Amino acid sequence: MKYRELLSGFSLSNSLVLKNRIVMAPMTRCFSDDDLAPTGDMAKYYAGRAGAGLIITEATLIDPQGQGYPHTPGIYSRKQIDAWKKVTAAVHDNGGHIFCQLWHTGRMAHSSYTGSQPVAPSDIGLEGPLPRAPGLHYEVPRALDREEIAELVELYARAASHAIEAGFDGVEIHAANGYLIDQFLHQQTNQRSDEYGADAENRSRFALQVVDAVAAVTRPHRTAIRLSPQAYVNLEYTEGDEATFDVLLQALNERLLAYVHVASFDADLSYEYLGGRPVDYVRRRYKGTVVGCGGFSPEAAESALADWQMNLVAFGRSFIANPDLVGKIRSGASLAAYEESLLGALV
Repeated sequence: MKYRELLSGFSLSNSLVLKNRIVMAPMTRCFSDDDLAPTGDMAKYYAGRAGAGLIITEATLIDPQGQGYPHTPGIYSRKQIDAWKKVTAAVHDNGGHIFCQLWHTGRMAHSSYTGSQPVAPSDIGLEGPLPRAPGLHYEVPRALDREEIAELVELYARAASHAIEAGFDGVEIHAANGYLIDQFLHQQTNQRSDEYGADAENRSRFALQVVDAVAAVTRPHRTAIRLSPQAYVNLEYTEGDEATFDVLLQALNERLLAYVHVASFDADLSYEYLGGRPVDYVRRRYKGTVVGCGGFSPEAAESALADWQMNLVAFGRSFIANPDLVGKIRSGASLAAYEESLLGALV
């Protein structure tokens, strides 16, 4: 078999065995309805990709105040939970497994969606235009107080409970790509002097509180986290940021999570302060299951798995262009190329 590693089964836990090591990466599509509930077309979209060993949903809002893009789904209302039940049922009926990615955009939220000022670790805004919203620009956020941080931890836990109720096999906490949790992890966006800032242990505190609160609801083997230690999008690296991720990953080693997912647009990019590629940095520090992503071809994914650089490989745009990606890999068929025009509809 050409793709022996890629197409082999993998045990995330004793109770969750994946049929292959291909993961569908989370991809924001902006196709939920006006109440931010998944639609029938979204159920068909995910079910059509159930050949993946694991599907990770598009980022899903834990609270309406976390919205920074149009028509991104939530999992905080009854309508949303019931709509997600149809998605998970469709995926399970097609033999797949699916995790819900839990999301709050933090300083990248916008009052045009939320009706209020964005919140973040510190009152440091991101400059530039809002994605997918012509004419809108980012706003300066309000720094969260301790009580609000505790409330956000509970909101993540509540969303995780809703995800399990909706039939998800687990949840992935979105702590990457410059969104709320990632904002706590980096010095540029976290200039607090209290127990949530000032040093590596404190900057990792919120992320770990969220992990623990979510795992208490879902159990650790159904809880995962996505990280981007390289600060490659929506915020900037500050010397010493890697110390925070050293602390965080060491703490995650003690928690027996389903996996750590390393976010990247290009997995081959290296960063001097990480000693190479982000996935290698995480692999050296985290003893559990590691998911890599970032433009892998099937051939590159097979090699990465064979060399034990990661345990699972996530494909994003390839899954947009090829709903039957796994079948094509298995048969050796040519893959359709991804094009921007494909973003205009769910297929």
